[in-house]
Amino acid sequence: MLREPYLINKFSEGRVRSLNTTFSSLTIELLIGFIALLVLTKVLGKTQITQLTPFDFISALVLGELVGNAIYDKEIGINYVLYAVLLWGILIVGIEKVTQKWKGTRSLLEGKPSIVIRKGIIDREQLKKNNLDLHQLQNLLRNRDVFSFKEVEYAILEANGTVNVLKKSPYQSITKDDLSKTPTNVILPMTIISDGEWILDNVDQTAYSKEYFEFLLDQQGLNVQHVIIGEWTKDTPLYLQLNRSPFIKEIQIL
Repeated sequence: MLREPYLINKFSEGRVRSLNTTFSSLTIELLIGFIALLVLTKVLGKTQITQLTPFDFISALVLGELVGNAIYDKEIGINYVLYAVLLWGILIVGIEKVTQKWKGTRSLLEGKPSIVIRKGIIDREQLKKNNLDLHQLQNLLRNRDVFSFKEVEYAILEANGTVNVLKKSPYQSITKDDLSKTPTNVILPMTIISDGEWILDNVDQTAYSKEYFEFLLDQQGLNVQHVIIGEWTKDTPLYLQLNRSPFIKEIQIL
């Protein structure tokens, strides 16, 4: 018999609290929360934005959740908003100081870079460790204006998820001596094999058939399962990265 009045009273209390939420109080709390977060961002420095590590990403999510709950929960005053921002800011700064003083903690808290392409060869083990597939790697390389694996000497996957690339000498930025040379047409390489499978849509974009490419592989004692990446570019040899020695091979196309 007591349960129904109890539920009604709790509903009434919740309704009163919601009615007490005015636009003016919400505006004040939002402004204070915004200013507090802005100050914290300035204190932490630009690297929190430009070099977002997994730890920084989680910190940003938790901090946003803390402030959001503090603002919209009327049982929590604005002093709790400021306390949450201050305490979390102290924790983040403390972690930054720890990683600066004890280098051994950096890989645990901030992550460490991985060389995913070494001397032009894709490191499959590093891709697996970082849960990265070839399509994702290609996307990251294109973000660096690299459209073919054969341009890459080294590629480093940074802790913040970006890739930095050291190109092979023929593909590096031009010098003053290069300016006198006659410009040539730019051709987009087509990936026709990826992870041992044919990409038929891309094969159709070339001037040759899948059977012809299979014939070229067979002449070299290879089959598609041996190929990690196969790239076709007009008027150049077929570029292959293999899962066995010699690892990199170029086949002339007649």
